[in-house]
Amino acid sequence: MNRLVLALLGMALCALPVHADELLGSYSAYIGRADLYNSRGMRLTKPWEVLRQDRANVHKFGIRQKGDEDDDFFDSIENRAALEYMVAQGEISREATRAIMKGGATVTVEIYGRNGRGTYVNVLVSRD
Repeated sequence: MNRLVLALLGMALCALPVHADELLGSYSAYIGRADLYNSRGMRLTKPWEVLRQDRANVHKFGIRQKGDEDDDFFDSIENRAALEYMVAQGEISREATRAIMKGGATVTVEIYGRNGRGTYVNVLVSRD
């Protein structure tokens, strides 16, 4: 009888929902000309590179455009690399890609994850 109870308890625990990712933070930023070039002056070619450069500009280089907000998550180089990876591995529309790569767009980035570690981002893009 105890084995049956333990087996049922084990199956019940396996059926419990996995903890969903939680919102770790968010920010809005204006993608300006400085965000379209890396620190060596080379034009970036991918939207995830531009988003990472925007955060490096804010946190490392002190370069900001009107509309750039602070965030606590991407102040580390490791998390900025994670941002690039999460965007590159996710889905992004052609329209959003064009808007980011042209500059003059505002992005809102929501960071989701568990235990302080980002697992994915939602990027909303609007043209001004």
